Amino acid sequence: MLKNRILAEKPSEEELKSRLKAAREKLAVQQMQIKEHKLPVLVLLEGWGTSGKGSTIGQVIRNIDPRFFKVASMEKMREEDGRKPFLWRYFAEIPEAGKFVFMDSGWMDEVTRHRLQGTMDDETYDMRIASIRRFERQLTDNGYLVMKFFLHISEKEQKKRINALSKDIDTKWRVNDTDKWQNKHYEKCFGIFDRYLDATDSPSVPWYVIDAVSKKWAELQVLEILTEGIDIAMQNRSVAVPILQNVFPLQKMPKLSEISLQNKTIGDEAYKEELKRLQDHLRDLHNRLYRKRIPVIIAYEGWDAAGKGGNIKRITEALDPRGYEVHPIASPEPKEKARHYLWRFFTRLPRTGHIAIFDRTWYGRVMVERLEGFCSENDWKRAYNEINEFEKELADWGAVIIKFWVHIDKETQLERFTLRQNTPEKQWKITEEDWRNREKWDVYENAIDEMIQKTSTTYAPWHILESVDKKYARIKALKIVIEELEKVL
Repeated sequence: MLKNRILAEKPSEEELKSRLKAAREKLAVQQMQIKEHKLPVLVLLEGWGTSGKGSTIGQVIRNIDPRFFKVASMEKMREEDGRKPFLWRYFAEIPEAGKFVFMDSGWMDEVTRHRLQGTMDDETYDMRIASIRRFERQLTDNGYLVMKFFLHISEKEQKKRINALSKDIDTKWRVNDTDKWQNKHYEKCFGIFDRYLDATDSPSVPWYVIDAVSKKWAELQVLEILTEGIDIAMQNRSVAVPILQNVFPLQKMPKLSEISLQNKTIGDEAYKEELKRLQDHLRDLHNRLYRKRIPVIIAYEGWDAAGKGGNIKRITEALDPRGYEVHPIASPEPKEKARHYLWRFFTRLPRTGHIAIFDRTWYGRVMVERLEGFCSENDWKRAYNEINEFEKELADWGAVIIKFWVHIDKETQLERFTLRQNTPEKQWKITEEDWRNREKWDVYENAIDEMIQKTSTTYAPWHILESVDKKYARIKALKIVIEELEKVL
């Protein structure tokens, strides 16, 4: 892309001034339009050291109300970032609907820097590229406008800027060792940048190479491309997104109606003995997990009153409280609803060596949101593949993913609902919504069958817990968790 670039010709000073004025005014108007249309806009600025990424962002944001944007400087990684999935810190920064986020460097800078330093092999590089392409496509599929700019300057221009900045006591701090190394190895960097830009250029999220030899000319190019992109995005808000075919290996799973719930019981004495033995074993494994820095994600879905809470409790009783967190997932908060539906789960992922337990999960997209009309048909049909991609990202990071469906029959649910209704200290567990959902048992069962069939991958399979006898389900869950942890350890 850099090799075959055809850069726009810089206009005269008079024309530059006139077009800048028009572009600035247009962006000032568009900020209200994107708020009205609830369009989230992510602007990524990458480029050579000293190419002016920061100053270009500074010029562009002068035309936007400060309440409508955020600038995120992503160049430096924190210790916390290194203990989360590759894309975690970028996903965490995505904008709310109707707002801008400007990123000063991002996932390109991180990947190319590791390649240049020789700390990333070819296999990891290819995985990173695949992750980035999925990440950017998912954002656009879910209504985001993603604009990617690469600020380009020549080797001679970069050296000139480094020398000028270094001579002034007030500006020499802006030149770092990376800038100097880049200039000294310009051709090597050029090749790595060029390969990356080609690999991550796509029709829906293209790269725009900006001639950054002049600050005002760079600003104008970014402004005109950005404002045009906003116009097109607002026009295309109602366009349906293609449903992609699943490319991940799936495990064959039975339908819920094919799963026998009979004779799945355990006696009280056997339960007590097994519970103690398994919890002791899990406690030992948790120490090894922490030492080996392995992240674990346990996801619980199931029928109302199936016994998820009690099941989770028997697992957490065996864990060091400093090394796990349980996330009860309810309806999304306004700030969560205003972002990609996976954002609230991505931001709750554990650090390496820790365990995150989700009581309800991202699968709400293809169950509650689907059946209650909280998202469009196109949204939930796309979600199967998006969820498989999300879990693949976690598996590639090294996480152990354990997914439970806690299963009971309709009669057992009615018994438990009635008991809750008639027991004062348990009445908080039953709501009108539970009774309404029960009336839709059959349509929920069809949706659950489809969910399990389409998202039980080899790297994140579903496990069915027969929970007519809650004690049996608890023991089975503990055994599965132990088995999965022993595999990775």
